[in-house]
Amino acid sequence: MIKERGDTLTRTAALSLAALVLYVPANIYPIMRMEFHGVYTESTVWDGCVRLFQDGQWPIAIIVFLASLLIPLLKLMGLFFLVVTTKRSSQRFKTLRVSVHKAIKAMGNWAMLDVFLLAVLVSLVKLGRIATVTAGPGALAFASVVVLTIFASASFEPREIWRKETQTT
Repeated sequence: MIKERGDTLTRTAALSLAALVLYVPANIYPIMRMEFHGVYTESTVWDGCVRLFQDGQWPIAIIVFLASLLIPLLKLMGLFFLVVTTKRSSQRFKTLRVSVHKAIKAMGNWAMLDVFLLAVLVSLVKLGRIATVTAGPGALAFASVVVLTIFASASFEPREIWRKETQTT
């Protein structure tokens, strides 16, 4: 079944916008809270990247930064570019749209959910016996960004890139 043009572009735009709105709290609010012998700490994704870098684990810090912060933002911006230029049926950006779509598909393999779940799992296993670890307010926003980004990517219909200008909505 072929989806309606306006339907897929509108859906992709709405999901991408929702993910972008949640991207901010996902990255400024703590995703993890820990209490250890009366000392209470909170950590954001950025704090985790900085701590890994300071501890000399810079390859892991770079991977976490890319997979959790930079790639999702680039993916969402790319989806918006696809929606806007496809909606306008601009011939000028057709080749660029194809490249952006291919890049978004390639970025799908670097979704931040894997990194996030691995980080939470490692912390719970390592600290579960000696400290209380709970999800912070940014964790729900973080997981929501992942899910919304996946849905936004899946809802974009790549055949829209090749539609003729005369077939606009």
